Amino acid sequence: MAATPFLQPVFLFAGSEILFWKTDGHLFIQAVRKAIGDEAPKAAYIGASNGDVPEFYSIFEAAMDGIGVSGRRMIHSSFASEEREFLREARIIVLSGGDVERGWKVFVETGMKDEILSCYRNGAVLIGVSAGAVQLGQHAVVGRGESSHQLIESLEVVPFVIDVHDEQRDWSRLSSTIRLLEGTRVGIGIPTGGGMVCYADQSVEPVRRPLHEFRVDNDTVKHSLLMPGETAAISHH
Repeated sequence: MAATPFLQPVFLFAGSEILFWKTDGHLFIQAVRKAIGDEAPKAAYIGASNGDVPEFYSIFEAAMDGIGVSGRRMIHSSFASEEREFLREARIIVLSGGDVERGWKVFVETGMKDEILSCYRNGAVLIGVSAGAVQLGQHAVVGRGESSHQLIESLEVVPFVIDVHDEQRDWSRLSSTIRLLEGTRVGIGIPTGGGMVCYADQSVEPVRRPLHEFRVDNDTVKHSLLMPGETAAISHH
């Protein structure tokens, strides 16, 4: 067996629009194709969080068309054996938007969680869209109300608590979660239309919009912005 590949960057998007966003005349997600380098990579779309809605899969197909990836497949929540085999061969894996907790239950109950992590360790690029971005972080936050939210397990691929498009509530769910975790984690909020790339060295690059960083400092939750065009190394202390 070949030497263990290095870990690829992880792409986290607040919504699917970044899949079609161009910068300097090129699709931003060409960076995904460049990271892979394969002649004909396979791409898998995991629809568990939205109940495998075909319309959302078609958005993924259009995005893959844009970067010339024709070998692709929906991985359904039933996770049939042939889909498991395809996922193991995929070099690009997209975790869909939808309901964070719904998707997570499928990941755990079907064994999809372990397969996703194995693919990542073996050099696949992971892309999380909305709920998928949250699932790639630490301690996924679920629930709607100020006081009713709870923490569930997550894939823990990136070392931050992630929340998405919650800027209208001033990231209250994320900031209260970081306080609850007593400074053991840093939170990053990805606003509507924005994204981030997390590299293997745990540095992050904001995409298209500023990222909102939350951390506890002297028992106070501090909120700061990370601006596009800058790659920041984020310490947990």
